[in-house]
This record gives sequence, C-alpha cells and structure tokens, in this order.
Amino acid sequence: VMSGVTTSLRFPGQLNSDLRKLAVNMVPFPRLHFFMVGFAPLTSRGGHSYRQVSVPELTQQMFDPKNMMAASDFRNGRYLTCSALFRGKISMKEVEDQMRNIQNKNQSYFVEWIPNNVQTALCSVPPRGLKMSSTFVGNSTSIQE
Repeated sequence: VMSGVTTSLRFPGQLNSDLRKLAVNMVPFPRLHFFMVGFAPLTSRGGHSYRQVSVPELTQQMFDPKNMMAASDFRNGRYLTCSALFRGKISMKEVEDQMRNIQNKNQSYFVEWIPNNVQTALCSVPPRGLKMSSTFVGNSTSIQE
C-alpha cells in the first residue's frame, strides 16, 4: 500500500504530486482527517498469475471492505474525499468511467457538500509481479467505529 501511495513521487504519471498535496486535497477541514487505505488486487503469492484482472474488477475490489487495511466498513459512514491511484497499462477514460460508475451506484456513501471529491491518478509503470493494480486512500467517517 505504501508503494502505491508514493508512486506519484517515484514515477512519472498523469498526476504528479507529493504527500503534502495529497493531504491538502483530502482533508477539507483540519479536524476531518480519517484516512483508510486499500489495495487491489489482494491475492496470495503466486495466485495472481492464474487470473486476469480488469479495470472494473480493480475498482470494485478497491472499494471492498475486505481490501481495506483497517477493520472498518465504509458503509457505516460517508466518504469525505477519495484518491485512487491506478498502475499499469490502463486507459484513463476507462478509469474515469469506472470511478464515475462507483460514485453513481454509491451516492449515499459520499458527502454531497464537497464537489469533485474523488481524485484519480494513473501511472503506466505496473507494480512488480502484477500487470495492473490500484491503491485507494479514503477520508471516511466510518473510521469512528
């Protein structure tokens, strides 16, 4: 997960930023900083070679509570902001379409008072051993549970 979060620092991509910019974009007010991180695909070592993963699947897995690194279910709160970093040979249009689909299907889990609260980035360099992956950072009120 840390490798995914720092990808934009290490590789050129469509969104070059640093950790400070990430925090500034994800924290609407200083007291609202409840980060949850996730990664997709989560597979056992060697298990990823048997299955091809698509962008819709990555996006679905990224928002799955089982892929979060915190024992918190986002359905018990609301996302203030989200950042999704995709790695690999992926079309940015496909990424944007999938993220828009997720937002439309799960509108009730995103606050409406922050416009454009989902940020996406794409790095063409895939992680070692995978063809594509996604890293998720979400600022969610569900962390209170």
